[in-house]
Amino acid sequence: MFKKLKDKDLKLPERVPQHVAFVLDGNGRWATKRALPRTAGHKAGATKFEEITEYCRDAGVRTVTAYTFSTENWKRSEEEINGIISLLEEYLDDVIREKYKKNIKLRLLGDESRFPEYVREKMREAERKTANNEYNLNLCLNYGGRAEICRAFNILAESGKKEITEDDISANLYTTPVGDPDIIVRTGGDMRLSNFLLWQASYAELYFTPTLWPDFTKKELYDVFYAFSGAKRRFGGYNVPEKSIK
Repeated sequence: MFKKLKDKDLKLPERVPQHVAFVLDGNGRWATKRALPRTAGHKAGATKFEEITEYCRDAGVRTVTAYTFSTENWKRSEEEINGIISLLEEYLDDVIREKYKKNIKLRLLGDESRFPEYVREKMREAERKTANNEYNLNLCLNYGGRAEICRAFNILAESGKKEITEDDISANLYTTPVGDPDIIVRTGGDMRLSNFLLWQASYAELYFTPTLWPDFTKKELYDVFYAFSGAKRRFGGYNVPEKSIK
């Protein structure tokens, strides 16, 4: 069991994960607790996302993947969906204008077809603008793990592939350029993956916290790093050296 850090102890462990994935849960509940509209929670969550991704980059994490809008989230109210899309637009505009200077390489993972064309244009521009940067930042939008696996199978079927291997599937996922996460962090108290990175999560460490996403702190992020640092990752074997990170 790892030791929880106090503020004065905020220093990095010897080993930090190279790819951290987040399920950003709890924005709506954060707002409800404060008698605010759910859109206010998403705005607070967006601000927190920028803060935490910068902490990750400064700590030496090479890739962050965030579950920002699932295929199931379209069931929410029109007001909430419009609010989320508006925040996405603001973020993309900021990436295009300024954030590309912070060495962020933005990728949008998921089926973009349901978003308005003007939003998709901004997605493409943000990806183009940041294509030569090094810090991988993946936003999963209209994303579902099962849909991603079905997409990979369909690509392989269309190519005429007769016998499909695990490597074939892995090579046709949205995350192929950055590989699988080392650790998946879910805020908000629920202990499930909720259709997030189902294939890629096979050997990821899992970290669940009751903290609502807008309340997630640098201290708790470092708790995540220490939890990962203390994990023995054998990938199904016994005393097997940890796999090298691509």
